[in-house]
Amino acid sequence: MTDVAARATAGFRAAHGTEPTGRWAAPGRVNLIGEHTDYNDGFVLPFALPLRTVAAAGPQDGERWTVSSELSDSAVSFDAGDLASPGRVTDWAAYVAGVVWSLREAGHRVPGARIAIASDVPLGSGLSSSAALEAAVLAALVDLGGLDLPADRQPRLAQRAENDYVGAPTGIMDQSAVIRCRAGHALFLDCRDESIEHIPFDLDAAGLAVLVIDSRAPHRHADGEYASRRASCERAASRLGVPALRDVAVADLDDALARLDDDETRRRVRHVVTEDQRVLDTVELLRAGRVREIGPLLTESHISMRDDFEITVPEIDTAVEAALAAGALGARMTGGGFGGCVLALVDADRADAVAAAVTSAYAERGFAAPGTLTVLPAAGATRLD
Repeated sequence: MTDVAARATAGFRAAHGTEPTGRWAAPGRVNLIGEHTDYNDGFVLPFALPLRTVAAAGPQDGERWTVSSELSDSAVSFDAGDLASPGRVTDWAAYVAGVVWSLREAGHRVPGARIAIASDVPLGSGLSSSAALEAAVLAALVDLGGLDLPADRQPRLAQRAENDYVGAPTGIMDQSAVIRCRAGHALFLDCRDESIEHIPFDLDAAGLAVLVIDSRAPHRHADGEYASRRASCERAASRLGVPALRDVAVADLDDALARLDDDETRRRVRHVVTEDQRVLDTVELLRAGRVREIGPLLTESHISMRDDFEITVPEIDTAVEAALAAGALGARMTGGGFGGCVLALVDADRADAVAAAVTSAYAERGFAAPGTLTVLPAAGATRLD
């Protein structure tokens, strides 16, 4: 955290010749279990990562916002007029503009600001770098403007920035996780009513660790395929006469599948319904302190994503298979799919061996070497100073 915060401060100083008013940080996230259930009004169980995006920020006169990033050679400046047409601000800066736009659409008077961004959350890896950026900027603007916007209302505004301004059809999970997570816990989120419960996830006490494996696989048609899956689920819910697939109980699944007329739709529905149940089962085990026992549920989730939802790629499947063969208690893809990361629940003293086994399997298949990181559940968005 110290390094990325220092980089954000240095970026602000270089861009504006002065010190920022403050620094605000938001984490990346991994989803322990519950994939593609969020936009189906279902259940998810993410936790925040120690990897952070930091926004160093200070005021700017008028309705103008200037943002810079360590990943870009030049700053981007936009005003209230530019916000009137989504698409006028593009690339990474669109996420910042989207947050300003969303706040204004909700009736908030957003202060002009200068913002410099630095991040340790890898881009395109399925660890929610976009939500981390949105949440860090949102926290900065809320504080700079003294806005009345409690934490439980912030995820929906950040999601609207991504959905309606940037144009990415994400659910509410990512923004909820990066804003509302608590250290040492997973966030049990009901995506229908946005109620939360902080579930103890004490890996140290159980002698366990979560190994995050960045597949380094290029995302293949991710945006179009994500939208396709979401549309398929919405059509299925309409055919079944329910508000969302969350309303199909596991006990009624066979009857529901029999009412659908094509196999692909049946498989999509089966994944969502069974995945919701796996989240509930995982929560019950964690409440009882039976952390080791969630492993098979993680693996079942991956099989469902691979076979029924069809969102994995060879690099992802190889990482899961190699981790399990090396002794992981469970492993699954995390994130929207078609690339990204795998998480593996491992005995803490086996984390390095499992990581080495995955790296070896990649070499045998001719894949680029994966990245690996052992993580513990961290806190959500916060002001650093």
